[in-house]
Amino acid sequence: MTLATPLTRADGLGSVPALLHRNATQFANAPAYREKEYGIWQSWTWSQTRDEVEALALGLMEMGINEGDFVAIIGRNRPYLYWAMMAAEMCGAVPVPLYQDANAEEMAYVMNHCGARFAIVGDQEQVDKILEVQEELPEFEQMIYLDPRGLRKYDHGAMKQYSNVQEIGRQLRDKHIKELEARQAKLDYDSTGVMLYTSGTTGKPKGVVLSNRNIIETAKSSSEFDYLRQTDEILAYLPMAWVGDFIFSVGQALWTGFCTNCPESADTMHVDLREIGPTYYFAPPRVFETQLTNVMIRMEDASRMKKWLFDTFMAHARKVGPDILDGKSVSQWDRFKYKLGEAFIYGPLKNTLGFSRVRVGYTAGEAIGPEIFDFYRSLGINLKQLYGQTEATVFITAQPDGEVRSDTVGVTCPGVELKIAENGEVFYRSPGVFVEYYKNPESTADTKDAEGWVATGDAGFIEESSGHLRIIDRAKDVGQMADGSLFAPKYVENKLKFFPNILEAVVFGNGKDECTAFINIDLTAVGNWAERNNIGYASYQELARHPQVMDTIQSHVEEVNASVAQDEMLSGCQIHRFVVLHKELDADDGELTRTRKVRRRIIEEKYDDIITALYDGSKSISTETEVTYEDGRKGSIKATLEVRDAKVMPVAQRMAAQ
Repeated sequence: MTLATPLTRADGLGSVPALLHRNATQFANAPAYREKEYGIWQSWTWSQTRDEVEALALGLMEMGINEGDFVAIIGRNRPYLYWAMMAAEMCGAVPVPLYQDANAEEMAYVMNHCGARFAIVGDQEQVDKILEVQEELPEFEQMIYLDPRGLRKYDHGAMKQYSNVQEIGRQLRDKHIKELEARQAKLDYDSTGVMLYTSGTTGKPKGVVLSNRNIIETAKSSSEFDYLRQTDEILAYLPMAWVGDFIFSVGQALWTGFCTNCPESADTMHVDLREIGPTYYFAPPRVFETQLTNVMIRMEDASRMKKWLFDTFMAHARKVGPDILDGKSVSQWDRFKYKLGEAFIYGPLKNTLGFSRVRVGYTAGEAIGPEIFDFYRSLGINLKQLYGQTEATVFITAQPDGEVRSDTVGVTCPGVELKIAENGEVFYRSPGVFVEYYKNPESTADTKDAEGWVATGDAGFIEESSGHLRIIDRAKDVGQMADGSLFAPKYVENKLKFFPNILEAVVFGNGKDECTAFINIDLTAVGNWAERNNIGYASYQELARHPQVMDTIQSHVEEVNASVAQDEMLSGCQIHRFVVLHKELDADDGELTRTRKVRRRIIEEKYDDIITALYDGSKSISTETEVTYEDGRKGSIKATLEVRDAKVMPVAQRMAAQ
């Protein structure tokens, strides 16, 4: 859209609060936010939402919030915390959502880095974490908490309950309303809308400053790309500190006026998903993989007749379902048989999964297995892939309807330009490109050039025939084997993680003669297998080293090797030796980011003895590893790990066979 001036829009919708006021007028009585609490869904209209946000903003004014202040927002997905983000910007301040499962030290770093004066938190757990590091936060002044349970005996000198702040705002409305309106009037396209911190894969997290222009232009173009509308529904369950949740639950929700639904808890998420039946849905691949694993586990326990019906109709769905979804030509008989399957299998299954009404579904963050991707599309679920980053306000590429494939991440989103550097790194520029990394001009300059091109850090290429982007790996992780062949660990790791039994994988081999790997089993999938086969185990460690589990993992590794060997460019990445780790890689132990991205350098340092064993011919390795328990205490676990050899296909033989 052409801007009326560099800083504003012709329609006046130049900020998040401006969109809120538009919706409170245009969609006054339509549902804006829902939340399930104590088993009951509560709902707020757009008009009520505006009133709730304004009351909190007025209360913050009375507490002394200044323009330019930073407000940390921490907790699970709740309407009140989304309102807190809007209220902060309404006051001219900057909301900074943090990961609710971050530990106190991680929170202290972010709050110190941005200089947060205020924190709005969900419950006692978050209060305790901030109090633990309060002495390390010289600029921090006041905390607002939402849930009062467990906080009655706390010192409330610098703490206030959320509802009390709103009540103060309502009582003192006349005192502050003109100043609040004046601050809102100053907000324009270049005002900061939110600051989101990166996951910190290779170092400390960086504060990504996103303007109202980034948020609104991205929300507008992405909503138009998928024909999102005011009557759509989403379920907000992913971390509020993640850019995807922000653009879906705040940006697109405000632009289109659709309703954002918040589950009661992580434990009830799937039940709440079925009750809401969203029309617009996003999940990382692991969620779709877990759901499919659960379906297959249940079918193992089904009667012979039910299993036959499931297998028969699912085979037909895989054959014609994606074509029917894409509007391609399918015979009348195949359509009739598919309708029977919809009545007996696909419809009930989608209802169980909560996907009966999904009109647009997305997955991103990691590659999704082709079989898993095709399974959902065969059911008639319009599941697509997108590629994005925090620095892009999410959207870089996405798959248009009718052009959905499992091996690409789609074409450029509206307003986005792409180019591929000589080393294969993907660059983009768009209206969503971030303003800067806060207090980090060096990293800003390294990532974004003077013309607005941003380095993604990913290696890939654009298909000439279709214009679709294909991502190979992280550019910094792409290397060379000792013989000069290409080393792309993520490509192999993703293939391994396509198996339900494998939760995580880390591949090594840069500069080496051979590739090796760490494997984490999926305790849910493997545990269910053990239960069905009457195999007892007392811990993750015991199950992970069970001979049959090791044999199964070895078969998966060798199947991946066979697949990798067929790719002439990456055939040198076959895995020669592997270990199944004695513990799950964990963000609390610093091995993963809060978005479950592998921190390779930390893993290489921490498990140096195991990596050495993978390369020196050892048959086993005894190791001791420090772990962090749920209550924050440190401990250690000892284990003796079996080092397994995996069958590889000699590249020379394969090429000779061709």
